[in-house]
Amino acid sequence: MQPIQDFPLSKRSAIQYVLCDIDDTLTVHGRLPAAAYAAMERLEQAGIRVIPITGRPAGWCDHMARMWPIAGLVGENGAFYFCYDATQRRMVRRYWKTDDERRKDRARLDRIQKGILEAIPGCRVSADQPYREADLAIDFCEDVAALPMTEVEKIVRCFEQAGARAKISSIHVNGWFGDYDKLAMTRLFFREQFDRDLEVVRDNVVFAGDSPNDEPMFAYFPHAVGVANVRDFVDRIKHPPTWVTQREGGFGFAEMVEVLLDR
Repeated sequence: MQPIQDFPLSKRSAIQYVLCDIDDTLTVHGRLPAAAYAAMERLEQAGIRVIPITGRPAGWCDHMARMWPIAGLVGENGAFYFCYDATQRRMVRRYWKTDDERRKDRARLDRIQKGILEAIPGCRVSADQPYREADLAIDFCEDVAALPMTEVEKIVRCFEQAGARAKISSIHVNGWFGDYDKLAMTRLFFREQFDRDLEVVRDNVVFAGDSPNDEPMFAYFPHAVGVANVRDFVDRIKHPPTWVTQREGGFGFAEMVEVLLDR
């Protein structure tokens, strides 16, 4: 990983989109610092579209799509994208699966939840679970004492043994049924909302993240950036980001934006 300060000056003016994780990429110790929000506003003012790509729930994503300086966002690790048309006062909600498919998945996830809570003491269902529409989030360090990674990996195995997909974020293990992930829904978002093939414009995109569930994005985008705390997971990421910031979380995101806008 190379310092973000070495990002070539010749490539900065080509950046048209900034994609970013939220937890521990925009936030610091669970809070959104003013520096990170102001950095998003600076990007918007510079004509660069900001699209968070997060594991957070639909309820939160509805709020962010309406009130943050963003062009839309992908939520629940690729289960949907939301974007708000302020002119028409209309929220676009695009799901990977149908309502009926999600209802059936929920019954299966409820059964997995019971088994995980019985098998791994100390974890719990994420506090934001009531606002989720497609996945199950198991908290291993947000509102509980941090579990050792060996226990976190057991949670992943519980999901996988039941036929579900599972990804580790910096705070949760997210599990779901379906052949989607953050990158798959990002492709759909670009095609339907921007009329752009992501393959064609990926050199115009920066992605910022911090944890193993960002790996599909790190592997795909040549201008992938890890905020400094990505180093905590470097032994679990086969495809690390190209660039890394000096500062952690939202302060690292602001550091990255400062570099990108220095043209």
